[in-house]
Amino acid sequence: MAQLIGAFHRSLDLILPPLTLDGGAPAQGAGLSPEAFTRISFLEAPVCDGCGAPFELDYGLGARCTTCVARPRAFARARAACLYDEGSRDLVLKLKHGDRPDLGGLFAGWMRRAGAELLADADALVPVPLHPRRLLARRYNQAAEIARPLARRCGLAYLPDSLRRVRASTGQGGRGASGRHANVAGAFAVDPTRRATVAGRRIVLIDDVLTTGATAEACAEALCAAGATAVDVLTVARVREAVPLSI
Repeated sequence: MAQLIGAFHRSLDLILPPLTLDGGAPAQGAGLSPEAFTRISFLEAPVCDGCGAPFELDYGLGARCTTCVARPRAFARARAACLYDEGSRDLVLKLKHGDRPDLGGLFAGWMRRAGAELLADADALVPVPLHPRRLLARRYNQAAEIARPLARRCGLAYLPDSLRRVRASTGQGGRGASGRHANVAGAFAVDPTRRATVAGRRIVLIDDVLTTGATAEACAEALCAAGATAVDVLTVARVREAVPLSI
């Protein structure tokens, strides 16, 4: 049956060549056009073992930036597939606000590679939840659209209902680090009926963009309070920031 389905898809591609996900010309397969792909600033080692920010020099296995050393975060490690810049911003925003949940599968592939170490240690994936009112307006959770195919490809448990957003908050845009942390303080909690799905497990939290890490930390605090052994964070993109010399 799988061979018949594959043959059907190949025949269909001959009649209707697939379009690239960025809206480019017909391509050999689903994905980005070469022009769009070369604009993505994919992140490679070396990166800070804590927040995942890129280093210019390799300081050795497990090296952390001075920010992570000075103030340990609620999550253990964070990784991102690429930088959030001119090359990736439009794609990320299409997933988040542009009614393009189909981009979730593309990003899942990028994140599987970037977060291989985190995923190898993980027991389950949890998407950052939206408040019910925002979910109703948007109609889907962009983090869940990434986490679902990623969990399936990695053979990990997918826990979309364990973590809830219990308090609505205004947007994080335009806020500094302290303002972002205050804005999401106490905004997340593990559903009491779902604590058993979290307890004793190492969780990878999935989101679209890591900025200051305020949302990720608030989620990690809630998951750890429910008994998770540790929480790592994996995102599509992260903002570029000045990274102090590691120690």
